[in-house]
Amino acid sequence: MQLASLGHSTTVSYLTEVAKAVIETTGLLPHINAGVMSRSEIALLRHISVSQGLMLESTSKKLLEPGGPHYNCPDKRPSSRLASIVAAGKEMVPFTTGLLIGIGESREDRLADLLLLRGLHQQLGHIQELIIQNFRAKKGTVMETAEEPSVEELKWTIAMARLTFGPSMSIQVPPNLTPDRAGEGAQWKTLISAGINDWGGISPLTKDWVNPEAPWPHLAELGAATSKAGKLLVPRLAVYPFYIQNASMWLDSFVIKWLQAHSNSLGYARADNWSPGLNIEVPWDSKVESQAGCLNVGKFSLDLNTGYEGEVVQNVSQINLTSRGDECITVGMDGSIVLPGQFYRGVAMTTRIQEILKKTAAEEELSEEEITNLFYSIGPDFKEVCDAANKLRRCVNGEKVTYVVNRNINYTNICTYKCQFCAFSKGKYNEDLRGKPYRLSLDEIAYRAVEAWNRGATEVCMQGGIHPEYTGQTYLDILKAVKSAVPDMHVHAFSPLEVFQGAATLHVSIQEFLLELKVAGLGSLPGTAAEILDDDVRKKLCPDKIMADQWLEVMDAAHSIGLPTTSTIMFGHIDHPKQWARHLLHIRRLQKKTSGFTEFVPLPFVHMQAPVYLKGEARKGPTKRECVLMHAVARLVLHPLITNIQASWVKMGPSGAQALLLAGCNDMGGSLMNESITRAAGASFGQELPPEAMEKLICSFGRLPQQRTTLYADAPLEQIAKSFTAARI
Repeated sequence: MQLASLGHSTTVSYLTEVAKAVIETTGLLPHINAGVMSRSEIALLRHISVSQGLMLESTSKKLLEPGGPHYNCPDKRPSSRLASIVAAGKEMVPFTTGLLIGIGESREDRLADLLLLRGLHQQLGHIQELIIQNFRAKKGTVMETAEEPSVEELKWTIAMARLTFGPSMSIQVPPNLTPDRAGEGAQWKTLISAGINDWGGISPLTKDWVNPEAPWPHLAELGAATSKAGKLLVPRLAVYPFYIQNASMWLDSFVIKWLQAHSNSLGYARADNWSPGLNIEVPWDSKVESQAGCLNVGKFSLDLNTGYEGEVVQNVSQINLTSRGDECITVGMDGSIVLPGQFYRGVAMTTRIQEILKKTAAEEELSEEEITNLFYSIGPDFKEVCDAANKLRRCVNGEKVTYVVNRNINYTNICTYKCQFCAFSKGKYNEDLRGKPYRLSLDEIAYRAVEAWNRGATEVCMQGGIHPEYTGQTYLDILKAVKSAVPDMHVHAFSPLEVFQGAATLHVSIQEFLLELKVAGLGSLPGTAAEILDDDVRKKLCPDKIMADQWLEVMDAAHSIGLPTTSTIMFGHIDHPKQWARHLLHIRRLQKKTSGFTEFVPLPFVHMQAPVYLKGEARKGPTKRECVLMHAVARLVLHPLITNIQASWVKMGPSGAQALLLAGCNDMGGSLMNESITRAAGASFGQELPPEAMEKLICSFGRLPQQRTTLYADAPLEQIAKSFTAARI
């Protein structure tokens, strides 16, 4: 009657509508645990959920006998439950299941059930986590006086589950069902030592409706106990990383866009609301490894996990963690829960990271796998990677922080290419994005160069869209206009894509065109258009753009004729650490051959107006931890071949860029009298950071500011003087 009044004939139909409303209204990610269901019902719920679950509990037949806990309970029949678990696997649903122990089954029964579930997972691959839940007697039930299983029995079952499933399965135990009666986390520590790596779902606002007699522990308490056991408490989502990283196979397109907005590059939860380009006041701790602001989970499920197998205990929370009015819980830039006075207590750096850092200290080239491992660093590993990069920066660059006074001239935003990350270019398919199409005249370009010189600039950086009417001669004419107006201005211009296109339109080789540009006055090339030097990413992100080998070919040719270039990476969208590692190795190996790169510039993806994000196919840019690690790892991997690592204040914000100075950076880039590309993507920063503000920022960090030229010589004194007295544009 009630369902009919709501317009539904079944509970599953009603649940589908409710779950869809929840995700659309709040962004919370539905995990469905609706009991025994048919395959068609599971398929229906798959469209609006990121995961589903059903406890197997036990297949012991004696539990179904009269007087047994499952007697006269059709939904408890093993055949029914197994049918639902199998159906979920056939429908490609990430699934949670597990055992309920202490209800009359034997140890042999549990082993049989574990082997049964392992077989199903080996066949279907869909079991994302296994819960080992201990029975708790409840008042008002037939079993209120039944004996509960001992902690030793729980530990034995955990250990058997770990041995049965191996290191890759997530094994969970609800912490509220094994309370820390001593107040020091001893009971929880024993569960960790038995083989768990997940604490499951914990809500600060609602009780455990299944076990209302067992209150949830506070995260501070649980985090401290986890730390004492030598583990870190780290957020994950309601669906595990493997399934997120293979989302097109395991998840419906409707939920993928919501999931992308809440996940990081490893497939875990973002720790806060910060993204590159957003002017959000969240602390960047001056020691890099410390806290990063209050964890506000208001719009998504929060779980706790890591990229390592068995090294981190996880937790999932679905409510704002500070809403009980208790002490604010914070999350480190490495993703860990930070507790006052408890920071990393008992947690040590892993041997794997120690060995990799020894290789970087010896200036050995790291493998792709080793670099990827660095990008997975959290907790003490994260701290040690940042400290190693900072120590190396100090040895190479001292306490000097350089910057260049320059002006960006983006001569057109009309582009024939359809890069999915770009909100700057305008064309037939992206006219709804910010800004109107434009094309600067040669006179306007020259005027802007003169104005920049008079304000103390030593460089103009010029790039634009690939206008359908532009040829290689257009780029030569632009160079002539600037050099005729300001002969001493360094022209840092034309991405490898523009060079490639320009050479093609003139029917000359890339090297021949670069020689023409050099003769016309080109001083250096920006290393943009690199994005990620991995063709699997490029085929999705910028399919009609030059491929990785072509980008490297242009740079190799430029270096061969004495044209220096910068190098970049644009990260935090549809990419992952393995592809970052591959990119860094491409840069390192070309630099080893040519020595033509002046610097490496990590460019965090700004998501707000990017087409790929608006389509629900990309993340919200890199997290703080990922931004810090990219700069730190770049310093370590590229040493000693590239000695300048630049922080992009345009994308990170001034305070974010400042924090990167403690993670291997020695350069703050340009003052940028104008910046259009990042701001078109939705960033709040980028218009200009004049020398006074730049140097104040650097000095506040105890570093020594120094104006430089594009090629890292000291800026002329006359230009320095003008830069400090110039009126704002």
